Amino acid sequence: MTRTFPDGFLWGAATAAHQIEGNNLNNDWWKLEHDAARYGVQFSGDACDSYHRFDEDMKLLADAGLDAYRFSLEWSRIEPSPGKFSLAVLAHYRRMIDTALGLGLTPVVTLHHFTHPLWFGELGGWLGPDAPDLFCRYVEQACSVLDGVEWVCTINEPNVLALNHGALRRVAAGEPYPFDALPDPDFGEPLIAAHRAAAPMVRSVTRARVGWTVANQALVAAPGAEAKHAAVQHQWEDMYLDAARDDDFVGVQSYTSQTVDEHGIVAHPEHPDNTLMGWAYRADALGIAVRHTHEVLGDVPIVITENGIATADDERRIAYTGEALGHLGDAVDDGIDVRGYLHWSLLDNFEWGRWEPTFGLIEVDRTTFERRPKPSLAWLGSVARANALE
Repeated sequence: MTRTFPDGFLWGAATAAHQIEGNNLNNDWWKLEHDAARYGVQFSGDACDSYHRFDEDMKLLADAGLDAYRFSLEWSRIEPSPGKFSLAVLAHYRRMIDTALGLGLTPVVTLHHFTHPLWFGELGGWLGPDAPDLFCRYVEQACSVLDGVEWVCTINEPNVLALNHGALRRVAAGEPYPFDALPDPDFGEPLIAAHRAAAPMVRSVTRARVGWTVANQALVAAPGAEAKHAAVQHQWEDMYLDAARDDDFVGVQSYTSQTVDEHGIVAHPEHPDNTLMGWAYRADALGIAVRHTHEVLGDVPIVITENGIATADDERRIAYTGEALGHLGDAVDDGIDVRGYLHWSLLDNFEWGRWEPTFGLIEVDRTTFERRPKPSLAWLGSVARANALE
């Protein structure tokens, strides 16, 4: 059986600046890596040196047959001091956009992917009184280099941002790290406000479709736990999906699925099939996430802005991705408007405190920075060229 995808469907891969660029030493994650080193948090350092090697990365993607590349701009590089903007860094990101366009890649640009400048944190971060305005001041400058960009994500996974910052706030107050925490609405509300202010700004000065991306948990209710499931799902993702109702698209990001019982989210039990993140192998999660997003948002177009698996076994990566695309194709066949699939990730990269979970289509030698494409890159490229899945 051959499953075809809609004409113009985007096929690509995704990255994030802090995870691949290297030496983003003016943001909150760089500080956290040093502050929490004694607890086992690893150091991003040079990362994949993609700040200097982005053209090589993009060429490998394009040569494989893929036609889209999602990458992020690093706020702390663009605005290293409050209200002071680096024209050289803005020019660098413009070169990245031009390189993508020159290679026939559709750039999908994310304006905020988990990191912010140190000075923003010193002003209270997302709980600061002027947080949305400060974000929009940065976005206004970022828009100056977005000519020709057709897709812009304002903020990546605001629900995960709200989870992480809420958990760190509790740790700072002397509590143990809350491994069972949900996204903190105190952080979620200003993130929603920032998105709602920034999205029309970007739309007014560019021709881009504008949205944001949500970490979709593909949560399913245990028998009798439907009310708890609804409450958890609202706090985890639905309040962030609701904020996308007026957007040009919403990014769906899905990796695994979990059950919600009467006590809350059930942790992944240990299992030999679990991924290097400790997550259950659930390729069906993508279909669950897309269908739930469609239930919440109706006709808002969907782009799969992240989906992948942390594994050292590339055959398993191909199997997982093929299964996930099958479930995605089922949703498309049922009339859900999906515009593209961007695999996470293009490169094996710094996975937010750890190097061991390898999501990439391309291996990177951390000493020489040599890129070694995996069979999964060629496989996904063949799917993209055919715009079809066998």
